[in-house]
Amino acid sequence: MIANLRYRRWAWPAAALLLLVVVALVPRFGFPTTASTPLWSDRSLPVAPAPMPAPNWVELAKLLKPAVVNISTKRVEAGMPEIGLDDPFQQFSRRFFDQPRTVRSLGSGFVINASGYVLTNNHVVDKATEIHVKLADGRDLTAKVVGRDPKTDLALLKVDASGLPVIPLGDSSTLDVGAPVMAIGNPFGLEQTVTTGIVSATGRVIGEGPYDDFIQTDASINPGHSGGPLINAAGQAVGINTAIFSQSGGSVGIGFAIPVNLAKPVVTQLAQSGRVERGWLGVSIQPLTPELAKSFGLPGTRGALVGSVVEGSPAQKAGMKPGDVITEYNGRIVGRSEDLPRAVAETPIGRDVTVIVRREGARVALTARIAPLEEPALKVAASPHDDGPALGLSVEPLTPALARQLGVSESRGLIVRNVQDGSPAANAGLRPGDIIVEVDRHPIASVSDLKRAVDKHAKGTPLLTLVRRDGSSLYAAIPLS
Repeated sequence: MIANLRYRRWAWPAAALLLLVVVALVPRFGFPTTASTPLWSDRSLPVAPAPMPAPNWVELAKLLKPAVVNISTKRVEAGMPEIGLDDPFQQFSRRFFDQPRTVRSLGSGFVINASGYVLTNNHVVDKATEIHVKLADGRDLTAKVVGRDPKTDLALLKVDASGLPVIPLGDSSTLDVGAPVMAIGNPFGLEQTVTTGIVSATGRVIGEGPYDDFIQTDASINPGHSGGPLINAAGQAVGINTAIFSQSGGSVGIGFAIPVNLAKPVVTQLAQSGRVERGWLGVSIQPLTPELAKSFGLPGTRGALVGSVVEGSPAQKAGMKPGDVITEYNGRIVGRSEDLPRAVAETPIGRDVTVIVRREGARVALTARIAPLEEPALKVAASPHDDGPALGLSVEPLTPALARQLGVSESRGLIVRNVQDGSPAANAGLRPGDIIVEVDRHPIASVSDLKRAVDKHAKGTPLLTLVRRDGSSLYAAIPLS
């Protein structure tokens, strides 16, 4: 009994000591488990750098708001399209409802040059017959379009003013996800509205065009914000607010801005010539999915898969083939298919570039001389601010392949695809299927040739065109307003 009591007297202290030892060793060695790795880790992350000071949005807003403008436009839209001359409903509609109507819209923009150059979205001024820019100091000035680029949805305007406050353009390539940004604009006509947020993502492709590379932000962007600047913490414009994703028409925290690095070369060309000239390689491409990569025996999905090669194109002359996977272009890695169109478009015309492709598992280096990208068609011009001259027709370059398809003997020129009723081209007798081979006695082989001929043409005189129709030649004089 005493022995028992003596054992109990020392047993509890011994057990307590053993428990303390176990507790001390657990943080170092952990509990034994049947799993090969623990379910979680409580180790600290690497020491983060000291947090950057918060942007002083109050001071930046005071400094930059005077350079943000309100853009109001007016355009005239035609009435109902013709159904049939003898249709009773058509006659009734034309009598009571088919009247031209004036459409007004609002947008934003910002001054990038003290001499009165304003950057905005193309869709803000598209087909506008009148454009007014309201400055922060209350001045309402008439603006003219220096140039537009529908492919990137950018437009450059000019107002008759000097000494204007400007917003400097930054470097959008340095943007990190999570970086603070500020949007300034005129949502729903509410002038000089400032919203803040962060960069939610970069390199977004949203199906707006071949050069999609949008910045996504949760800074509130709404209708009327279009064309306004997206500002970084240094007070520089890093984007041009352009679009939103919304099922209600209002902001849901998903807005998109054009990166300013994409806009810089476009704006430079618009200021110099009023239009953008882009490089052309002559391939159709598609993303390289894991399934396709496996089928082609490639280890990853990096690159752009060539689906077809245009006959006579720089790519064909360089020896490119369908099934090639373009992995490098002019020293730039092609990580995804969307990277290639932007890289080609920025290449100066006539430059020889090295294109690296993967072909049947081998690395092949090709050299292509970049050609100018021709517009697929010259759109019917509805106003002095629309694309191309106000001829009232749509044309397409006549390639050898298209000539064979149409069964015509000509190998160069512009084939007329459509002629607008009542337009100068229609009044001159042009028809769909005509092939324009000369303008003002100069050969025409591309849309650019036609644009240059019209730009150089003396005002007040008709545009002399030589047309091939059904194997015969005829002249047509198109009156220009």
